[in-house]
Amino acid sequence: QVRLVESGGGLVQPGGSLRLSCAASGFTFSSYGMSWYRQAPGKERELVATISPAGGSTNYAASVKGRFSISRDNAKNTVYLQMNSLKSEDTAVYYCRRSPYWGQGTQVTVSS
Repeated sequence: QVRLVESGGGLVQPGGSLRLSCAASGFTFSSYGMSWYRQAPGKERELVATISPAGGSTNYAASVKGRFSISRDNAKNTVYLQMNSLKSEDTAVYYCRRSPYWGQGTQVTVSS
């Protein structure tokens, strides 16, 4: 069955960086686009970034463009989200998605 397992979340100060990972299994990873979403307390889940199956095409939400970078390693069945210049408003649970499947999420808290 499809399994998506996120890791790498934690507490970081404003301006800091984190790299999230999503290990995928149960399907041919290199055949699917992957996405990262996030959900802050009291808010709807929002799309953060997407990447094409081969990794050649990426898209970002306006709020993270220039600060976040999505990438993938098809040999490791893993998708990454590099987050730089983090702000308090980036605080959320971050989810990996391969439609229609979701991972369990990883908490990112940006606070001094």
